[in-house]
Amino acid sequence: MKVVLSLGSNLGHRFRTLQEAVDTLFDAPGLEFVKASPVYETEPVGGPGGQRPYLNAIVVAETTLEPRTLLERVQGVENAFGRVRVEHWGPRTLDIDLIVVGETVCDDPDLTLPHPRCHERAFVLVPWSMADPEGVVPGRGLVSELLEGLDRHGIHLRPDLKLQRPD
Repeated sequence: MKVVLSLGSNLGHRFRTLQEAVDTLFDAPGLEFVKASPVYETEPVGGPGGQRPYLNAIVVAETTLEPRTLLERVQGVENAFGRVRVEHWGPRTLDIDLIVVGETVCDDPDLTLPHPRCHERAFVLVPWSMADPEGVVPGRGLVSELLEGLDRHGIHLRPDLKLQRPD
């Protein structure tokens, strides 16, 4: 199954955290790296004022894992990198969202797929469109078409940063 993961960080060594998170995510069986988007620096959306900009990227992968097992892996990686869930949309060392897992549609308090706001977020769709130009949000449409109506202000390509394929 195709998986799209959104990674973000706005605390600490942001880029190093993203790269180490990618390495950790793919260090166990069941998840195969396909491609990473370019890295973008983005203004925070929601949450308290005064936050530092985020670094964001999309990772496309293939998985044999069930969505809930994948969610547990993602949350374990977030926890390993000091993710604390104190403030809704607050600053974080690492945020990894499951955006899509195959064609799975799930509306559960613990796991909603596709991600409920991904189609509204340019900081998700811009890098996704670069990593997977034919990407589709199940029930919503092509990423490229969804992106057409969104404001891209505050989303800046960081050509000096490139996520590497995990070892």
